[in-house]
Amino acid sequence: MPLIVMCGFPCSGKSQRTEELKEYFLKSTERKVFVVGDDTVGIDKNDVYADSQKEKNLRGALRAEVERKVNKDDVVILDSLNYIKGYRYELFCLIKHTQTPHCLVYCVTSAEVSATWNASREADKRYIQEILDALVMRFEAPDSRNRWDSPLFAIQKDDTLPFEAISDAIFHRKALPPNQSTQNQPLSSTNFLYELDKVTQDVLTAVLSAQKTSVPGDLIVVPGATEKISFLCLCA
Repeated sequence: MPLIVMCGFPCSGKSQRTEELKEYFLKSTERKVFVVGDDTVGIDKNDVYADSQKEKNLRGALRAEVERKVNKDDVVILDSLNYIKGYRYELFCLIKHTQTPHCLVYCVTSAEVSATWNASREADKRYIQEILDALVMRFEAPDSRNRWDSPLFAIQKDDTLPFEAISDAIFHRKALPPNQSTQNQPLSSTNFLYELDKVTQDVLTAVLSAQKTSVPGDLIVVPGATEKISFLCLCA
C-alpha cells in the first residue's frame, strides 16, 4: 500500500485532511484505505504526550501497525503528529524495504491558530495547554530537500487538497529501491548445518589428538584457523 504520512502541530487539521483523502480515494479508486493514528489506537493524548517513554511506545505501535498493513495495492494514511525528523526517517526506511511509494502531507498552521482550535474542542478532547506548547516547541518541520520528507505537500488551513497531485505521487511514482540496510539478509544455504557440524567435528578431532602428544604451552594447529593456538588456553 502506498503510504501517506500526515504531519503538523496538534490541532492543525490533520484528521480532517485525512478524512478528505480517505473519501477521495474511496470514491476515485477501487483501493482500500486504512487509517492508522492516535485515535485508532485509543490513547489519552495528554497522558501519553506528557511521558516520553509512553510517547516512544506509541510511535513504535503506530509504526508496527503501518508495517503490518503496507503493501503495493491499497492506501495507508498515518494520522499522527509525526513531528520528529528521525521518526519520519524510520518510516522512509520502512517504505524502502517494502518498495512502495509514499508522500508527506504537512498541515501548516501557526501556534496561535493551533491553540485557538484546541480551545474550541470539547473539554475531553483538548490538549492541556502545557502539553500543546511543549509539542509545538519540539516540532521539527519537514523539508522537501530531505529525501524522507519528499514528495512534500504543504497545505495551509484554507487550501484545497491537491488530490490529483497526491494521487500521482503515490500511484505513478516509481518506488525507491531498497538498499543493503533495508533489505532482509539472505537465508543460509541448505547445507549450512552440515558444514557447521563438519567444521566442529574437525576442530574437536584436532584438539583431542593434540591432548595425546602435547604438553601445556605447546602451539597446535586448528583446522580453519590462520594462527596456532596455545594448548594451555584450550585446557583452561
